[in-house]
Amino acid sequence: MLDALPSPTRSLDDLSREERAFTFAHFTCEHAWVIGNILRNALRTADCPAIIHISLPSSQTLFHSPSMPGCMPDDEAQIQRKAATVLRWGHSTFYLSCKFNGDERRFGEHYGLATDERAKYSVEGGGYPVFVKGLEGVAAAVVISGVEGEQAHMVLLKALEEYRELRNDFRSPMRSATVK
Repeated sequence: MLDALPSPTRSLDDLSREERAFTFAHFTCEHAWVIGNILRNALRTADCPAIIHISLPSSQTLFHSPSMPGCMPDDEAQIQRKAATVLRWGHSTFYLSCKFNGDERRFGEHYGLATDERAKYSVEGGGYPVFVKGLEGVAAAVVISGVEGEQAHMVLLKALEEYRELRNDFRSPMRSATVK
């Protein structure tokens, strides 16, 4: 099923525009929970073990769950590396992978990272930024590990598109009662 996903664009301009298109009016734990469950259900349907993680720049975890059993301990470490990359540079890890052709050494040299500091970041796809109107920088990072770079990027993209459709077509009963 994941093989049926189209290949993502490798144009940095298009990737940057795509990332900015997912700007929220606000981002809460409820948003993270819904996005996380969309991802978990999609990965379970594809019979793909992965870890889904959504966190804030303050390192507060909003959602963290395996899609199904079978994840490796390395996936946990990769989650932290991808989240740190997204939160520091404000782009998806796939964007940075395209910019440096997947070469983490070149990435580290370009940004002047010390050898030990390079181990904190990753340019493997699977990390995506969340932006909020009126907030400078990245509001949260949505990350999956256990799925390869291009596929991970497309799974994240499809989940965020599905969430946008749900958000645009759904009015909360609580919100309709309080908005006049």
